[in-house]
Amino acid sequence: MALVRWEPFMGRNIWHGLAHMQNRMNRLFDDLDMDEESSVVNWSPRVEITELEDRFEVSAELPGMSRDDIKIELKDNILSISGEKGTVHEKKDRKLHISERVYGSFSRSFHIPSHVKGDKIKAEFKNGVLMINLPKVEDAKPKQIEIEAD
Repeated sequence: MALVRWEPFMGRNIWHGLAHMQNRMNRLFDDLDMDEESSVVNWSPRVEITELEDRFEVSAELPGMSRDDIKIELKDNILSISGEKGTVHEKKDRKLHISERVYGSFSRSFHIPSHVKGDKIKAEFKNGVLMINLPKVEDAKPKQIEIEAD
């Protein structure tokens, strides 16, 4: 059995492999929808959806935003959360060296079961976290069923 040299960088030699990896990384970052002057990127907030006995809870992380920047809509059992996060720095008399924050618009949509009371949905925004409570209709709540005796 012959030994075969393993080349982890997919190239003829390590330098060719590193160049190939760098080209792929450059293409990846070129494909980002980014405006270099304003650091605007398409982004999506992190979301958790939890089911409880009487309701669903949706929480979304929206740091640096205000409640006026956020829109929530329920249509045809689709819950949509959208908004826009504007930049906080002005360009006058400032030179930005590093910006790792994301700005721009976002939109997230989720299919919600039909057994939600659409007219009773409540939303709260506190400390950069959006909490949406979607109460279930009475029929959808679990019911304890008693076993009858003979």
